[in-house]
Amino acid sequence: MIYKFLQTLHDMILESGIYQICNGFIADEGYKIIIMILISFVFMYLAIAKGFEPLLLLPISFGILLTNLPDAAMYHSYLFEGNIDYGRILHEGGLLDILYMGVKLQIYPPLIFLGIGAMTDFSPLIANPKSFILGAAAQGGIFFTFIGAALFGFTAQEAGAISIIGGADGPTAIYVSSKLLGGGGFDVETGTIALAAYTYMALVPIIQPPIMKALTTKKERLVRMGQLRPVSKTEKIIFPIAVTVVVTLIVPSAAPLVGMLMFGNLLKESGCCDRLVKTAQNELMNIITIFLGISVGATTTAEKIINPKFGGVIVLGVLAFSFGTASGVLFGKLMYLATRGKVNPLIGSAGVSAVPMAARVSQKVGQQYDPTNYLLMHAMGPNVAGVIGSAVAAGVLLNIIPY
Repeated sequence: MIYKFLQTLHDMILESGIYQICNGFIADEGYKIIIMILISFVFMYLAIAKGFEPLLLLPISFGILLTNLPDAAMYHSYLFEGNIDYGRILHEGGLLDILYMGVKLQIYPPLIFLGIGAMTDFSPLIANPKSFILGAAAQGGIFFTFIGAALFGFTAQEAGAISIIGGADGPTAIYVSSKLLGGGGFDVETGTIALAAYTYMALVPIIQPPIMKALTTKKERLVRMGQLRPVSKTEKIIFPIAVTVVVTLIVPSAAPLVGMLMFGNLLKESGCCDRLVKTAQNELMNIITIFLGISVGATTTAEKIINPKFGGVIVLGVLAFSFGTASGVLFGKLMYLATRGKVNPLIGSAGVSAVPMAARVSQKVGQQYDPTNYLLMHAMGPNVAGVIGSAVAAGVLLNIIPY
């Protein structure tokens, strides 16, 4: 009896995560587990204590914790390599493997866009169509970074996945990276792209102001813009339909993101689908956010993070975001000149797709020089245009890069 008890105790010790970590140190791997667990704690702290994109950063960080705990068996990266057998995943996979299927099948990001569309007011963009130019210009960071990543030695697929960080749009980054990196065998993973994208989105108030101030003069920052015209309900209803048709005809690959974004907006503006709008804005959005965050976090394993190329992702990610901000501001300066001082270049920085944080930064920087200058609604035009622009840029990348 005592022998059986001791044997059971021995077996439990050998199967415990603590033993796996200690044994891993002998094989020079245990330290990686400790590092990844500490990284998950850092991101939990940033989400909870600092409020950095908590709705997604907290699920992602907990997914990192779960996937790196020894023998938790909730996510198995080998199941998603090569030609994916989804039947095998359903039979052999853990909980996070099954949830991650929604990312690999490109289900979660379009549904997130549905919710975003249902919460977005495109009136500032409709009232001032010139904002489209600023939203498009701010996507320049994506294409500059694509070239830079290729020069750094990343493959075309990896470069495309990294460059989309410049759009400052988490769901778009996840959508593009899951497609381009779907075959496996890359040093960069969807989880690392998502982690970088949401980290930089949370750092918008820190990254953007120095760039905005460096590229504008005090005279430009003091520009007051005229009040936007009222937008009719008819215009609001026609807008999502027209954008869907035009964008899909030009860039068919962008249809899943743009189509769902505009469908959500049409539900909102139609005024006849209140129940569907509330579901898209709340229950559906919240459920998909949880599934998306924790399953993407699960792909962030030690071999993907403790890797020199991850450092490259971090550096290129901040460059992508900075170039996007700079491109928007510089185009804002061109519009300032073209309109003879009627456009404040600060609103160009809002062309990145961090809604509404980037627009608030434009407002905040402007009010540092004139507390009575209200740029928020003007900045919302390029800001919501950036959401469309990032989806179109994603479609362009998917068209030109084989996957």
